[in-house]
Amino acid sequence: MLQNLTDKLTGVFGRLRSRGKLTQTDVDAALREIRLALLEADVALPVVRDFITQVQTEAVGQDIVASVTPAQQMVKIVNDALVAMLAGTDENAHELKLSSNPPSVILMAGLQGSGKTTTSAKLAKRLIEKQRRKVLLASLDIYRPAAQRQLEILAGQIHAGSLPIIDGEKPLAIAARALKTARAEGYDILILDSAGRLQIDAELMAELKSVKDFANPSETLLVADALTGQTAVDIARGFHEQIGVTGIVLTRIDGDGRGGAALSMRAVTGQPIKFIGLGEKLDGFDVFDPKRIAGKILGMGDVVGLVERAMVDFDQAEAEKMAAKMQSGKFDLNDMLDQFRRMQKMGGVGAMLEMLPGMGAVKQQIAQRGVDENVLKRQEAIILSMTPAERRDPDLLKASRKKRVAAGSGTRVEEINKLLKSYEEMRKVMQQIKKGGLGSLFGGGLLRGGLGQMFGAGGGANPFPGGQMPNPAEMQKLLGQMGGGKTPELPPKLSGLTLPKDFKF
Repeated sequence: MLQNLTDKLTGVFGRLRSRGKLTQTDVDAALREIRLALLEADVALPVVRDFITQVQTEAVGQDIVASVTPAQQMVKIVNDALVAMLAGTDENAHELKLSSNPPSVILMAGLQGSGKTTTSAKLAKRLIEKQRRKVLLASLDIYRPAAQRQLEILAGQIHAGSLPIIDGEKPLAIAARALKTARAEGYDILILDSAGRLQIDAELMAELKSVKDFANPSETLLVADALTGQTAVDIARGFHEQIGVTGIVLTRIDGDGRGGAALSMRAVTGQPIKFIGLGEKLDGFDVFDPKRIAGKILGMGDVVGLVERAMVDFDQAEAEKMAAKMQSGKFDLNDMLDQFRRMQKMGGVGAMLEMLPGMGAVKQQIAQRGVDENVLKRQEAIILSMTPAERRDPDLLKASRKKRVAAGSGTRVEEINKLLKSYEEMRKVMQQIKKGGLGSLFGGGLLRGGLGQMFGAGGGANPFPGGQMPNPAEMQKLLGQMGGGKTPELPPKLSGLTLPKDFKF
């Protein structure tokens, strides 16, 4: 979602950087392009007007034309305005407000098809795993066939409590029984999944009001489909005016639509976007972080998100083992295979590039060259066709062995050679890290070397503009400006990590 907006804004700032020193005409032209890009992305017109006014005021106030780095200063101003549009004045507004006297009640509202039931389960899963809360799920949807059974099945998958189904029971009675059960059985949180309609109507609102008045929820979350365009803004306004919502959950934020209406919802309702849903899988759910979303929209990536995603299946023992290997400079094909598998779990190279600062153009170059990301699976097949000894010592792979591996993996000897060349590049990166710490990795090592060989056209051409990664010093400086001079915190799982004595970052 919002990829077109990202591409257009990246283009605007790219042209500003090429100018060096900016004139007022350059700034005015950039603002016109930004306004048009936002409107084309379905951002509501009043929101666009306020946004452009804020950016224009800041640009004039900071004398951007005379700035030493005017293009970067302009990026920062637009970034700050985006964060303000997405977050408002309260930086902690996206956090759930839970009652100090359990059970806290969370009421899920929204139209039919917005994904309320799946989102209810996703939220429960997050609360159980991240906050160690005891959660009870209860469906108030007596209209959609098998809706209650669906939530019951999802509750079983995430090890949450599920209110037993009683046929013919009305929504208000279900809510009363759920609250009584939650109190009696010591649940921390009760999530009420309300019924949806094809459109906002008096019956839906009356039912929601009665449930809300009775249950007195700590949070009333509106679940909205991010791809419904301007309709999403009207839905958010309608629900908030009639029942009062305390937060918004955007579903299908990973879709292909323009999605800019999602950026308008906080401004229109005055209520924060608290969570985002990605896909149908129950782990496709995350906190809505305005700074990270703004960074992605501006092509600055999401480095913190990349680290968090990498750490999902990366426990402390594995981290220490890999750190030790990196420090020693040892790296064999078993390690390479492990990295391929991790990259696939993280969504492939394309997904990783989206989260790295300035890598949007690189992803486009890879796509334009027609490179198949299934190359990772083929590389995995090649390594699995080798003997354990060959994986530990690739020097054993002479001509006859390469033919055997090619036959076993359904590939060609040329592909075996390409894999081995990528391996050599990656092994060199490990040697660089041993000498210079992880900073050498961001100097272009892994992506410019090993992955460049693997994904480059012509069997080894580098996919990066000019054959180089973006300057790491400039990248770091700009990220610091974007984050207000603060270094992003690492996920908690990294905090207790024990690294080798001389390991360098």
